[in-house]
Amino acid sequence: MNSPQNPDQTHGHGHIRSYVLRQGRVSSAQQRHYEEGLPRWGIPYRNELLDLAAVFGRTASAAPKILEIGCGMGETTAAIAAAHPENDYLGIEVHTPGVGSLLKEISERDLRNLRICQHDAVEVLRDMIPPASLAGVHVYFPDPWPKKRQQKRRLIQAPLVHLIAERLMPGGYLHCATDWEEYALQMVDVLAAEPLLENTGRLPGGFAARPDYRPQTKFETRGLRLGHGVWDVIFRRREEAA
Repeated sequence: MNSPQNPDQTHGHGHIRSYVLRQGRVSSAQQRHYEEGLPRWGIPYRNELLDLAAVFGRTASAAPKILEIGCGMGETTAAIAAAHPENDYLGIEVHTPGVGSLLKEISERDLRNLRICQHDAVEVLRDMIPPASLAGVHVYFPDPWPKKRQQKRRLIQAPLVHLIAERLMPGGYLHCATDWEEYALQMVDVLAAEPLLENTGRLPGGFAARPDYRPQTKFETRGLRLGHGVWDVIFRRREEAA
């Protein structure tokens, strides 16, 4: 079982974790699917480049590869993979209940185009994902760390965005979504400062309309009904470096 971690703890290469590992309750179903599904659908972290074509059994030209950072409990990740069998999806999630829940979705939906890696996203991107190999990256509702002193822990920071941009193929996209307006504005600023990326958003503030491929969650629907905002930020890798 995962143990609590200090969110200021850094790895050997110095980055600050954007999450805290807590002793979350794992249901019996999550535990069963975790134990049964992880050996089959899990991708263990290794400090070597991953052969994505071998993992999914089809090349990038046959099926674009899309990475999701932070799958939560996996409902949205599974829904996207089920609706788009023409793509292959690799989810990254550190929390065991969420990994177990996503593995349950994979099993019950018989999703052949979805895999999960339970590890720190920065290390997975840095060490395992080949340059220019991804058609897209999804980062949906990351922890906003709203207090000023906490904001250094936010996931969307310049070093990670540059790392993602290098892993995107030309024309590949980075899609972030948040229900925290101040974080949304920061996302636009950070992504706009990355020379490899260009904004596709046409709404005021540089935001994008929610694309059909991102399902609207129950939480999001309830928030919108109450007048809360949700902001989508979609940038793409330039065809040629700026």
